[in-house]
Amino acid sequence: MSTSDLAVILPRVIIVSRRSLRKNKFVDFVGEYHLDLIVGYGAVPVIVPRVAGVHTLLHSFEPIHGVLLCEGEDIDPSLYEAEETYLSNEELEEIRRLHVSDTAIDKEKDTIELSLARICLERNIPYLGICRGSQVLNVACGGTLYQDIGKELARFCLENKKVVHMDYDNYDGHRHAVKIVEETPLHQWFSYSLEDDMQIQVNSYHHQGVKRLAHRFKPMAFAPDGLVEGFYDPDVYNPEEGKFIMGLQFHPERMRKPNSDDFDYPGCTAAYREFVKAVVAYQKKLNCTTKVPKSLKLDKELEKKRNVIVRSFSLARNLYSGGHNIHQLKNSDLKPGAEFLESNIALSLQQENRLMQMGATVRNASSYMERLKLNAKREKLARVVMGKMTTEQLSELNMFYHMMSQICADTLEKKRLQDVNVDLL
Repeated sequence: MSTSDLAVILPRVIIVSRRSLRKNKFVDFVGEYHLDLIVGYGAVPVIVPRVAGVHTLLHSFEPIHGVLLCEGEDIDPSLYEAEETYLSNEELEEIRRLHVSDTAIDKEKDTIELSLARICLERNIPYLGICRGSQVLNVACGGTLYQDIGKELARFCLENKKVVHMDYDNYDGHRHAVKIVEETPLHQWFSYSLEDDMQIQVNSYHHQGVKRLAHRFKPMAFAPDGLVEGFYDPDVYNPEEGKFIMGLQFHPERMRKPNSDDFDYPGCTAAYREFVKAVVAYQKKLNCTTKVPKSLKLDKELEKKRNVIVRSFSLARNLYSGGHNIHQLKNSDLKPGAEFLESNIALSLQQENRLMQMGATVRNASSYMERLKLNAKREKLARVVMGKMTTEQLSELNMFYHMMSQICADTLEKKRLQDVNVDLL
């Protein structure tokens, strides 16, 4: 069986990337533990890039057999804040300082993920939300969140009930107890690990959490301070039939023993196993009820437009590689390619690789051509001026620019060494 055959047969799980700043450049990523478990149980992760406007193109990622949403920044409070938070401006500023990496709200990610959650809810597509993903699910169904557990929930708790939900000094090793609700999926998964008081120890990486749980959900676990740590829709839970709508505040994929890939409990992987089981069953149901569409045929007008765009990219590629005379190009030759790139701001990885080099040239072709023309004019003017200079003047001018070149080279080398030292630190 070929790779392309597998891509058609295996079910697809949509996962949205998280944007991060690294060396002053944005990079997108998804935690590898999620991907390993999804692949290990027999599904294909399909990464939706956190790209501006991609929420309008989610149909391009069809068929969707399952959605896994995981970590990320705080959800924009305006999307759920229907109740009084009792937080002062000073407290909000303190929260932003303490949780600076989480409070940088990403509205684009909010829009993408809420759109995906609502698609799942409308079509009963299997959905697993981990940490932020569970909060997205609750908000999509009309629930609300604590903007900060430490400021809002803790003030109403008895001292012996308070819980540390975020420990930056012991990020991966921190654990706190949760009490599992009987006759829920969590009870089934962790049944062999539960203590007499129905508790297990879970990791914790969050300063926000469920405040008011949406009506359709049933809690599966509570922290000692009363925070909901897991919930599901009991009316849409039957993995064998492709039904799975669930949110977990903790990260079972990262509940591993120190310096080991062994899990804290055998039940940690069950959420992913049962989720993929539901994804596989959903795909089978979908295949039984959906006819495979025929390939799209282009009419003459669309075919003409396609050819114009292809020619534009071809010219841009030649321009970039230096294989085309710049003076023979017109802006109108490159404009179709530039407009195509501007209107298609969410591209597949394969498309991005193809367009990476020539895309920048297409976008900047006009200004690039003007700069080349200006440089040609300057060169011509310089030759006229120097043609009137004496031999001694030309010799002094040559020595001056030679000295300036050496100074620039020395300065650039010093800056390069400084940048290397900064990266090493």
